[in-house]
Amino acid sequence: MNQKKEALLLLEDGTAYRGLALGIDGTTGGEICFNTGMTGYQEIYTDPSYYGQIIVNTTSHIGNYGVQLKDEEESASVKIKGMVCNTFSNIFSRYTADFSLQEYFERANIVGVSNVDTRHLVRHVRQKGVMNAIISSQILDETELMAELRKIPSMDGLELSSEVTTTEAYFVGDETTSQWKVAVMDYGIKKSILNNLTSRGCYCKVFPAKTSFDEVMEWKPDGFFISNGPGDPAAMTYAVDNVNQMVLTGKPLFGICLGHQLLALSSGISTYKMHHGHRGLNHPVKNLISGFCEVTSQNHGFAVKQDEIESHPDVEVTHINLNDKTIEGIRRKDYPAFSVQYHPEASPGPHDSRYLFDQFTGLLSEN
Repeated sequence: MNQKKEALLLLEDGTAYRGLALGIDGTTGGEICFNTGMTGYQEIYTDPSYYGQIIVNTTSHIGNYGVQLKDEEESASVKIKGMVCNTFSNIFSRYTADFSLQEYFERANIVGVSNVDTRHLVRHVRQKGVMNAIISSQILDETELMAELRKIPSMDGLELSSEVTTTEAYFVGDETTSQWKVAVMDYGIKKSILNNLTSRGCYCKVFPAKTSFDEVMEWKPDGFFISNGPGDPAAMTYAVDNVNQMVLTGKPLFGICLGHQLLALSSGISTYKMHHGHRGLNHPVKNLISGFCEVTSQNHGFAVKQDEIESHPDVEVTHINLNDKTIEGIRRKDYPAFSVQYHPEASPGPHDSRYLFDQFTGLLSEN
């Protein structure tokens, strides 16, 4: 370990934690949330859905297997605002790693703090709810740092997908051998999702978030995929309108995470900000159609309202979370459109839910 400089983590409610600096020397802030996964930290840090957030890794040791650039990047850059952990390791044991996590954060200009009692911190967030926080190795006075924290906007009502989306449309897959053309709306797409689509015979055109419905339809896709992404779905009226028009085409549509919330909103069902969200690799979800339970990978701070689904004539619940009974999946009764709140691509795992990609290609085949 070479992190010797003190760093301060300050929460919106005034709770403070002092530890040791990691990454670069600096100050950073965003919404604080915790991930219970015991592996896959690199996939977490590059997931665009975490844009604007400080991640608390709850597993005891972070950095011990280093960083491997080839297979574990979910996007082109690190998307988190900061990282909090207990024990941070510069020493890594994996012989295929390219370099240490410390060097990775230095290259990405990420500020973090280690030697924090993350068990206490997670319990605090679970009890008090999600809130903004700030990390600094430059400002160690709590009053001065609180003044900086108050400048950070709330995630509630914040539109962020337009900040992480691609600037230009691009293609993924093999045009000559693929069976279907799938229009992918990039609100913060993960590479592993695209890999799951292309490996099943989909030729994907990935569109920027604010691409018009008419421009998407000019490509004449066989179906639509609505991606995950950061921010408040209710602030994305442009996306809600697009998804509604896509559903009405009668072509198959599949949404994941933010895409699930956008399908609900396009169907007239509201979303709400959760108390502290779901993030980790071990969340149990029941498939109400098959009756089977799936262990799932999750990352969301918003959810859809159950009572509005139950009274909706054209939407039914397909999956529920077995921890808190929140809605984890829906489908339209009148159109071939469905979505799940969790992440079936689940890189690095578990892979219980990858059948949903087969379900989507099954609809493409039938259509």
